[in-house]
Amino acid sequence: MALKATVFKVELQVSDMDRSYFQSHPLTVARHPSETDERMMVRLLAFALNAHFSFNTSEHLQFTKGLSSDDEPDLWLKNLHGDIEHWIEVGLPDERRIRKGCNRANRVAIYTYGERSASIWWKNIESNLARFDNLTIYYLSSEDTAAMANMAGRNMSLQATIQEGDIWFGDENNTIMISPEVLKASNLESP
Repeated sequence: MALKATVFKVELQVSDMDRSYFQSHPLTVARHPSETDERMMVRLLAFALNAHFSFNTSEHLQFTKGLSSDDEPDLWLKNLHGDIEHWIEVGLPDERRIRKGCNRANRVAIYTYGERSASIWWKNIESNLARFDNLTIYYLSSEDTAAMANMAGRNMSLQATIQEGDIWFGDENNTIMISPEVLKASNLESP
């Protein structure tokens, strides 16, 4: 018998001072049986950091099937014609998947984490990704992702305040400051 996804209800308040974006997002997040709390919380952080792209448009940033599909990233923003404007991955995607995203979307962002595994992944893949001008890769520290995982619950009320590249991310009990390290910057405006 196959295990079913666990459903989480999230109220995510995003205050992006850099882009004057202030919005509340009621979200329903399905966590795949093989997904950890840490990965799910990184997906929520990625949503918060990229929510401003759908501001003043009828397009919306969406969670996808993610781990359940090889053809979809963890999040994406599609235009009204169905074209992918923004492809967002979490974790350590393989080079083939990154190439696919860079060829299909105008903008690609990867949020990687896991101290030892991320450094090995980046060392092995860095030179092959230099040619992609629409790709940005961020690294999140293990301390930050572990603290985020501790905030996971079936019903969450989260706040993300973004200013000058730093993120204050928290719930009603805890707040942490996250400063993502940019491993590769695109030639486009970064989120």
